[in-house]
Amino acid sequence: MITESAKAELKLKHPPKPEPTPRSPRPIRREIAIVSRWLHIYLSMASFGVVLFFAVTGLTLNHPDWFAGREKTVQRHGVAQASLLHANNPDGADKLGLVELFRNREHVQGALSDFRVDDQQISISFRAPGYTADAFIDRTTGKYDLTEVRNGFIAVINDLHKGRDAGKVWSAVIDISAIFLTLVSLTGLILIWFVYKRRTAGLILATITTLICIALYRLFVQ
Repeated sequence: MITESAKAELKLKHPPKPEPTPRSPRPIRREIAIVSRWLHIYLSMASFGVVLFFAVTGLTLNHPDWFAGREKTVQRHGVAQASLLHANNPDGADKLGLVELFRNREHVQGALSDFRVDDQQISISFRAPGYTADAFIDRTTGKYDLTEVRNGFIAVINDLHKGRDAGKVWSAVIDISAIFLTLVSLTGLILIWFVYKRRTAGLILATITTLICIALYRLFVQ
């Protein structure tokens, strides 16, 4: 039988573990600051390349004379099969066959942007950023004239900036980039609200620069 003194000695050697004190929930303001900081940092890093791209292309678009590239125009000629020029379908010609002819034989690039058929002629246009190709086919003889224009690297990135002839996937990239940049701006605005020593100065600066942009637009843009 364990005596009272033995029990006391056991308690001294093996004291009971204290129960953990429950953590008090963090204030909502602190939670907002933490989430905003996390979003701002990682969205900024994720959109770094996008910001740099649109910054550079904004400059090249605004000053085309500074970055004038070489335009390369090539004209080629050939003959299309008669079977492709007359077909019993709504297009009046073998649209797929003619497109594949120019892609395989002339190595035309870009997406098909226009296909027109009349009694005498078929016209086909291909477009891509910084690139155009236009073909005109005589339906009587099958002879065609192809004009291919390549505008260089600067024209390519300028068209990508505008989303011109870049397809649906690139259009989605522009949309996602716009969402990212909007979130970066908003999270930055939220963060400055929690930096007490810099909050007033930061908000005043943001307001002043916004008003300056509006004033410049009203005064100098017709």
